Amino acid sequence: MADGDTLVSSGETFVLGFFKPQDSTNRYLGIWYKRSPNTIVWVANREIPLIDSNGVLTVRNDGNLVLLNGTKGIIWSSNSSGEADQMNLVVAQLLDSGNFVLRRTDDFNTESYIWQSSDFLTDTLLPGMKKGSNLRTGQNWYLTSWENQSDPSPGEFTYKLDNVGLPQFVLRKGLEKKFRSGPWNGQRFSGSALMNSPVFTSTFVYDDQEMYYTYALRNSSMLSRLTLNKSGIIQHFMLNKGSSDWLMMYTLPYDKCEEYGVCGVNGICRINDNPICECLEGFVPKSQGDWDVLNWSGGCRRRNPLDCKSGEDFTRIRNVKLPDLLKIQVNKSMTFLECKRECLKDCNCTAFTNSNITNGGSGCLMWFGDLIDIREFHDESSEQDIYLRLPESELGSIRERKKKRALLIFVTPIVSGGMIFLCLVVWCMIQKRKKKRGTKIGKEDIDLPLFQLEAVTTATKSFSFSNIIGEGGFGPVYKGQLPTGVEIAVKRLSKNSGQGLGEFKNEVILISILQHRNLVRLLGCCLDGDERMLIYEYMPNRSLDYFIFDQRRKKMLTWKNRFEIALGISRGLLYLHQDSRLRIIHRDLKASNILLDSELNPKISDFGIAKSLGGDQIEGKTKRVIGTYGYMSPEYAFCGKYSVKSDVFSLGVLLLELVSGRRNRILDHSDMHQNLLGHTWLSWNEDEALQIMDDCLKESFVESQLLRCIQVALLCVQKLPEDRPTMASVVFMLSNETVSLPQPKHPGFFLEDSYTMEFEKSTEERKCTGNAVTITTLEGR
Repeated sequence: MADGDTLVSSGETFVLGFFKPQDSTNRYLGIWYKRSPNTIVWVANREIPLIDSNGVLTVRNDGNLVLLNGTKGIIWSSNSSGEADQMNLVVAQLLDSGNFVLRRTDDFNTESYIWQSSDFLTDTLLPGMKKGSNLRTGQNWYLTSWENQSDPSPGEFTYKLDNVGLPQFVLRKGLEKKFRSGPWNGQRFSGSALMNSPVFTSTFVYDDQEMYYTYALRNSSMLSRLTLNKSGIIQHFMLNKGSSDWLMMYTLPYDKCEEYGVCGVNGICRINDNPICECLEGFVPKSQGDWDVLNWSGGCRRRNPLDCKSGEDFTRIRNVKLPDLLKIQVNKSMTFLECKRECLKDCNCTAFTNSNITNGGSGCLMWFGDLIDIREFHDESSEQDIYLRLPESELGSIRERKKKRALLIFVTPIVSGGMIFLCLVVWCMIQKRKKKRGTKIGKEDIDLPLFQLEAVTTATKSFSFSNIIGEGGFGPVYKGQLPTGVEIAVKRLSKNSGQGLGEFKNEVILISILQHRNLVRLLGCCLDGDERMLIYEYMPNRSLDYFIFDQRRKKMLTWKNRFEIALGISRGLLYLHQDSRLRIIHRDLKASNILLDSELNPKISDFGIAKSLGGDQIEGKTKRVIGTYGYMSPEYAFCGKYSVKSDVFSLGVLLLELVSGRRNRILDHSDMHQNLLGHTWLSWNEDEALQIMDDCLKESFVESQLLRCIQVALLCVQKLPEDRPTMASVVFMLSNETVSLPQPKHPGFFLEDSYTMEFEKSTEERKCTGNAVTITTLEGR
């Protein structure tokens, strides 16, 4: 095959041929997507380029695949000679998986390829390919970045599977560790929850023969790739049928806490804290001066040394990415108690845990010496705990704190209303006197910094009127800046607020345990006298309604922006409904509660009236209906019934507002009497759904995506909850254009003027609508 010729896979997904990188004159043999020619997934001669277009790829008589230059010199070879006797018995084939293989013409067994490109990964992992090791042959499958966009030669970043006692993936720059997944614990890598999603499934094989990770798409019509880019960032992309734009599923490292050893030895990273680094129990900073200026690299030292005397024991640190496997011992047959006793026998053993958490836990993993690269999670992305060894003097103070916390938990159910809040305040004040920084709210499973009133006052310039960036049912929201330069948004509870102590406490408790890129991040709270404030990360692009309902600013959001916002909101809602520790019903999903960061990524905010469902509970009921008219589902507005399906209804309204740039309750068509839902429903049935599109999208919209978004929205706002899709289905339908969608049924709240008559009530529904309910419109941000 000469330069200019190509080999195309049977399904026309991949192409093998010669290419020239951007801003380069060199030529390379590589594989790319037919739909995305600039996306190279494999390079043969990445270290030795061709300097002209005279390259030739051939299969020699000995069954070896070679790349020749213009002088017939070999610049790359598969090194597979000796596997076949004659050239006519060997064929080179590009599979529709992106794998380029050599096989015998009479052997179609996929396990007996003479040679395959997937054994020699470059910077990209495709579905079905392995990343890990063949323990029998010593073959390693790992990613290596390009040097730069013009040079595919091996760069300085690698992403490999290490096996030091237990397997874990490590991203390195040269020999320096930059990120690691945490060790395999039988269910997942302890620092990563990205094993499965609505669009792909992952598998990790760990036995005597092989040790590798692979993933597969749930729908074969989609394209996917996992890439290590030249800057050392791991990126997972998806491409839907009919689209030319790759969508980013996730990146690693994902946040500051995933940077290797960011808090130094014996430190722990908590992404929701400010600052994010803290010493482990029983440890203090090696250099307090460095920590005061947020330089944590020096790490921590023990306040009181271990002396291996009686009385030493362990304190449990919950839900963490386990420390790096530097000085460890692993015994896969020990029980938990045997592991604990074994660690206590050795004066150098500093921590232990089960090496496998399945079936209640088994095996023993022990650390010796300093611990590094620990982060804490606040959801179920990590169920791994670690047991840290401490001297008796430290354990005493820990037991005292636990007694006070147990007292608080005992008292809380007895008191109510303001007394609950008073208990929280008293506990916080006690902790504040003990510790100047990093004070926590004394509630189990909440780890939230307490900001001093003076610091918040200074950050907001004494709550200057010019610093107000919004106001809603909770009260005004101020922009502020901490001494570290971090910008914050301060939500200050107004004395005349429609929300009170209950909503404040509810938001603190719920959002402090939630972690997702599409949820706004709560940095802390301030409790001082009558002041009650929530401190959030600052969102420079304000809220979604600031753009889509403004005739000038709406033009700044192209269809691509809006579709990505729709996907982001949907993923955040899926996390609340399915993947968080508690099943959270937001109850007030609307455009003003969707905040946008500097890159227009959406963040769901305002959890003041959110509800949590536990166990097998799928719905709840309230006599106090609070929310925003126009977004509430019929069963919630009339009967006070809330469930994940009531949030789905709100999302459907929000999707239609994104497409149309109009509020549900307001239409600028003088001849239309329907709200946005009714107008869309009529347009859909008349095959004129595109007429609801915002005029400013005419130059940027993708028709198939826009129509799919409208159809998904109509499915979400169907009158009956059982007809509406789950959020997992919504995310999948929005992300996959090849899936056929069901036809939507009649929406709830069809007519604006008389929607109560149009809402066809069952006997039960007529009974419950007779109850008086209060609907409060809140515009909190």
